[in-house]
Amino acid sequence: MSDHNPRKLESLFEKNRHWAKEVVANDPDFFVRLVAQQNPEYLWIGCSDSRVPANQIVDLQPGEVFVHRNVANMVVHTDLNCMTVLQYAVEVLRVKHVIVVGHYGCGGIRAAYEHTDNGLINKWLRNVKDVLYQSQARINALANENDRLNLLCELNVIAQVANVCHTSIAQNAWRRGQPLTVHGWVYSLEDGLLKDLDCSVDSVEQIPEVYRLVPPSE
Repeated sequence: MSDHNPRKLESLFEKNRHWAKEVVANDPDFFVRLVAQQNPEYLWIGCSDSRVPANQIVDLQPGEVFVHRNVANMVVHTDLNCMTVLQYAVEVLRVKHVIVVGHYGCGGIRAAYEHTDNGLINKWLRNVKDVLYQSQARINALANENDRLNLLCELNVIAQVANVCHTSIAQNAWRRGQPLTVHGWVYSLEDGLLKDLDCSVDSVEQIPEVYRLVPPSE
């Protein structure tokens, strides 16, 4: 512990002070409003990649988007962290849109595509490998590896959109008549633009019957 330097991250505190001062200069009531309530319309489920910051990409202020991030933007039903975020966003914050956002050039997607043993993360990326396995013929039909990785990225987003819709959280919201749409997007690091994968779902009727949950009373 002798090499511990408590001032190593002082630059980040300096940046924080500069940012807070600048925000107040431009909008004196900003933090007053921020403390008052959190009322976002959007839940962003994205990748942990540091190059994909949710708020900046869609030019939204703090408080306007609720965010959950993990490696390869997964929605795994046994992931209590993700399920808790989803439930809080839908049932308490009552967001109107859940947006699953992948990005081209994702390291998690590449790791799942390759066969290298990456240790613990292999267990997490098994979910992406399932997507790869189910669409292997379609992916392998592409001659260019980058195109194959991009397609896997898109197919993974579509699969995670389906996973959101298959939860009791989303289906109970629709059953209550609560407006909720689940979207799938991909972000490009090369030009900073988002692509809509046109896989939006806003009702139980849009998902396969086998995944529709029937309340016990019915």
